[in-house]
Amino acid sequence: MRTAFVSQLIKEAEQHPDIFLIIGDLGFNVVEEFAKKFPDRFLNAGIAEQNMIGVAAGLAKEGYNVYVYSIANFPTLRCIEQIRYDVCYHNLSVKIVAVGAGYAYGSLGSSHHATEEMGMMRTIPDLVVASPGDPIEAKAITTLSANYQGPMYLRLGKAGEKQVHTTSFDNMMIGDIVALKQGSTGRSALLATGSILHYANEFISEKGIDTSLYSVPFIKPLNKQQIKELAQKHNNIIVLEEHQKSAGLGSAIIEQVSDMYASGEISVFPKIKRVAIDDCFYHLSGSQAFLRKNAGLVLHENMFE
Repeated sequence: MRTAFVSQLIKEAEQHPDIFLIIGDLGFNVVEEFAKKFPDRFLNAGIAEQNMIGVAAGLAKEGYNVYVYSIANFPTLRCIEQIRYDVCYHNLSVKIVAVGAGYAYGSLGSSHHATEEMGMMRTIPDLVVASPGDPIEAKAITTLSANYQGPMYLRLGKAGEKQVHTTSFDNMMIGDIVALKQGSTGRSALLATGSILHYANEFISEKGIDTSLYSVPFIKPLNKQQIKELAQKHNNIIVLEEHQKSAGLGSAIIEQVSDMYASGEISVFPKIKRVAIDDCFYHLSGSQAFLRKNAGLVLHENMFE
């Protein structure tokens, strides 16, 4: 997914002379082509992520559309104050790009796990939070971000994520929810965000489960009309995410559905099951698949009944 992002960013930078890339002393063998093509729009800020956000804010004030790129929790959890005050308070065009979302860097332990940051980021005003599910979505959101004036968070996988979509997106809009499969009865729906989308797709295909499948590439904002239609169409909704249950995608959907139910926009409150990480640390190191299993990010056939 990170390769898809960088390759698309290079294409966008050829068309948008305001694009500037800052890295936090990583991305080697990934960002070199950008650096060679646009040496005046590339900077290695070193292992100083808080300073990197400040530099990005300054460049954005001068008219650049700035991308800051680092591993998982470092450009987010470490920089939450700078993101809030330097970037979002001023509504600047800074795109925070975290590579290795969830347990992608699982072997390096909790210091490299990004499993709470979506919740923190989505509470900051004016910040768009994007979580593409495969390389196709990553490219589409990169294109969208290049044309968007304002702060945005791009939560990427690491490398080797499989493509789920069979065609590219021409006009993805912020907040869009993407239908991948439609169940014959419409009773249940599985919503997934991020690179765990592939697992969701494989699970229902291998088990022959009759359910609708949706990719949710934006955590904030969510398309309210689409959420309303989902709540009216499906009475059993399962939300799968590689993030804490608190303040993640499942929480965001429950909040919107609850508000719609309270206001009378919908007459029935569907059952919503969150498959996410419990409120605890997992003091383990291992592969992403190993940590997902230990954290309970596993689907079961009876969830769809």
